[in-house]
Amino acid sequence: MDVELRHLRCLVAIADAGGFTGAAAELGRTQPSVSRTLAALEEALGARLLRRTSREVLLTAAGERAVSRARRVLAEVEDLAREVRGGAGRLRLGHAWAAVGKHTLALQRRWAAQHPDVTLQLVRTNSPTGGLAEGACDVAVVRSASAVLDPERIDPRRFAGAVVGLEPRYAALAADDPLARRSRLRPADLASRVLAVDPRTGTGTVELWPPDARPEVEETRDVDDWLAVIATGRCIGVTAESTLTQYRRQGVVFRRLHGAPPVPVRVVWWRDDRHPATDDVVALLAELYGGYGR
Repeated sequence: MDVELRHLRCLVAIADAGGFTGAAAELGRTQPSVSRTLAALEEALGARLLRRTSREVLLTAAGERAVSRARRVLAEVEDLAREVRGGAGRLRLGHAWAAVGKHTLALQRRWAAQHPDVTLQLVRTNSPTGGLAEGACDVAVVRSASAVLDPERIDPRRFAGAVVGLEPRYAALAADDPLARRSRLRPADLASRVLAVDPRTGTGTVELWPPDARPEVEETRDVDDWLAVIATGRCIGVTAESTLTQYRRQGVVFRRLHGAPPVPVRVVWWRDDRHPATDDVVALLAELYGGYGR
């Protein structure tokens, strides 16, 4: 049996809805029909994609890979149909955490004024490529912990990119943390604490400290988990300025971290599938970040 688009849509719907009931409602089909379609896909691929328990449906390792590829295939089919109907009239800008921070609103308004024929859509996907590898966007804003991109996060053979700006680093602390009373912090002030880190998409890293004076690390899964554990006072965090403007959380305060290098902000895209509006969004973002690179 060949794999069909309806099989892929079914798998993605189950993954997004967290189960067969929600997927059936989203697809406008019955739950038994969704189950049969998923079973047909598993048979066609020769792999089990879901693990069912009494309370939830979880993706297997093979299922995670299949969902990632399915999203890109479906996005490419959608792009093909849109181009045939009249060109790339939409630009999906992906990001993992905080879009472009304080520049986000200005980006949306200026883009709409300057490019009325191309709709700008912001898409948040908690992945190292901001949704680009998953097919969720056309270009993505990514931030790296250092000036050099980690090739395990952003494969230079597949993706190209340009730095559009720099953002200062801030420490994130519980509001009642003694360090929150200080107006000025340096990395050394945080060395004895536990650092909350999102290893997939965050910019916090122990590389800010010398090897013999690094904080302990507690891993989190995304920005919401990161903020939640910091609010408890168990951990502190280090992040780019954009997080401050996009994620205000009760119980968490931010303090400028002096003596730490700024965070590069990059726009990345597929080397072999460049959106026609890529140069335009890169130029506008560089201008918003103060003419970076000029």
